[in-house]
Amino acid sequence: MAKKNYNLIMGLSALVAIVLIISFVGYWVSKPKPHVIQGEVEASDYRISCMVPGHVTELYCREGQQVRKGDTVAFIDSPQVRAKLAQAQAARSAAMAQSNKASNGARREQIAGAYELWQQALVQEDVMKRSLERMQKLYDQKVVAAQKYDEVKARYEASAAQARAAKSQYDMALSGARNEDKAAAAALVHQAEGAIQEVDSYLNELYLVSPADGIISSIYPKQGELVGQGSPVMTVTDLQDVWFTFNIREDQLHGMNVGDELTVSVPALDGATLQASVNYMAVRESYATWKATKESDMYDAKTFEVRAVPVTALAGLRPGMTVLVTDRKK
Repeated sequence: MAKKNYNLIMGLSALVAIVLIISFVGYWVSKPKPHVIQGEVEASDYRISCMVPGHVTELYCREGQQVRKGDTVAFIDSPQVRAKLAQAQAARSAAMAQSNKASNGARREQIAGAYELWQQALVQEDVMKRSLERMQKLYDQKVVAAQKYDEVKARYEASAAQARAAKSQYDMALSGARNEDKAAAAALVHQAEGAIQEVDSYLNELYLVSPADGIISSIYPKQGELVGQGSPVMTVTDLQDVWFTFNIREDQLHGMNVGDELTVSVPALDGATLQASVNYMAVRESYATWKATKESDMYDAKTFEVRAVPVTALAGLRPGMTVLVTDRKK
């Protein structure tokens, strides 16, 4: 009888031990794990774009290369700009000739020359008028952008103005120059010189330079490809201007504020840690970050974008790397 009671006690003890072990393991497995705040490294990007259309003739750098502010990174060849320069120089020569004529008095040859210039300007005006009429039809059909239409209209108005100026010069040659005519001729010279200066500024823009120190993170066109006005050619990433971006649900902020100091680790750099300071907090767009939690009798949580800037530098830090918050101080 005693042996039977002993076996019963041992069985009950073993059962209780098994239940305790199962309960402990179940609690350990189901124990909620601490939430990990994960973010990403970001840096300032500068787009290098071309002011005039043309072909990418030379690329003086490659992706990943370090560049300094002011370094020439590409050359855009634009025959249109060179043609405009030739036109502007010719216009200046014509204007100077007209100015000299007004100062020296008109001769028969000069009168004939003024007439030819007037006729030339009339032809140019007629050509631009037909171009404007064709562009007007395309613009009415919404085939071309308003900018293209405005450019053609401006060129037509400029050609009309040149035709009127040429007619004025011809009339002056016939009637003889007055002081007012001399001043007008001189103004035409200044106008032509201004046009040359404008084209010269476009020529300078054919050489693209880096706006900041950094690395070439992207090159969009290949050498020899055509790029349009304002098209991006390269992106320069400033690795000295980096920050961390975290998307944190509001129920996980736990009183985080601007000025808090974070300790973050970078898995890509073997878990290296550094200090960062929170400098920006703002709610993200609700359509992208709203999360319903009413199923658990809670509330609709929104996500906040939190940014922090490094307090200490860390070699090898690159945009796109993951960062984890390991500690936070007020």
